[in-house]
Amino acid sequence: MEKKLSPIDSSNHVISIKGLEKSFGDLSVLKGVDLELYQGENLVVLGRSGTGKSVLIKVISGLLKPDKGVVNVLGQEVDKLTPKDLQKLRLKIGFSFQNSALYDSMTVRENLEFPLVRNSKHLSRAEKNSAIESVLDAVGLLQAINQMPSELSGGQRKRIGIARTLIMRPLIMLYDEPTAGLDPITSIDINNLINEVQERYNTSSIIITHDLTCAKSTGDRIMMLLEGRFERQGSFEDVFNTEDERIKTFYNYNFTT
Repeated sequence: MEKKLSPIDSSNHVISIKGLEKSFGDLSVLKGVDLELYQGENLVVLGRSGTGKSVLIKVISGLLKPDKGVVNVLGQEVDKLTPKDLQKLRLKIGFSFQNSALYDSMTVRENLEFPLVRNSKHLSRAEKNSAIESVLDAVGLLQAINQMPSELSGGQRKRIGIARTLIMRPLIMLYDEPTAGLDPITSIDINNLINEVQERYNTSSIIITHDLTCAKSTGDRIMMLLEGRFERQGSFEDVFNTEDERIKTFYNYNFTT
């Protein structure tokens, strides 16, 4: 199912990347990447495993430093920030990890309360409870509030991971392979949730994936990362209306396996 396009403010970018290069030893991963993420947009970054998709969002969040180029997030040049200012910026960025990154020894309630305890110490118990219940309701899992992660399915853990990210009300969401390891029906549910989060919380998002169904269902715009560079961008049809064999092979693999 192709995504219904969202209202996007193309005059206002929340992330701007120019000439980004990143290598690890002799391995050059990103080779001069340019990217703009606009206010209210779901931007999908497509590419095969090992093409640098996850490296890109780690640079955006300040987990890795660029070798060259400028990475500007919410008006701030990320690699120039002090540790204190970088931490403040990260509170405005929600990171949905591929493995959900829940604490197995904590209940769902305790997992969601953890970032509030660390970063919003001024909140009362009633305010914390309200915030927890609100995000659980948003992801459709209020009934799981007292369960342990081990009692949840893979799709439910993914939803709880997204809820824990949303509880800090981020301006930007970074999704790392949100449908990886999920069955087709659960993947559809997660794709729908990504769109619901965009609409309900007015987030701007980068969705890292190699799943074309996810890309088509969630992306207002799609960028194709090949061999360390963005080769094509636009709608799903724009990206795949090409004779480039690298892109045709990627498409055929997704829909024939």
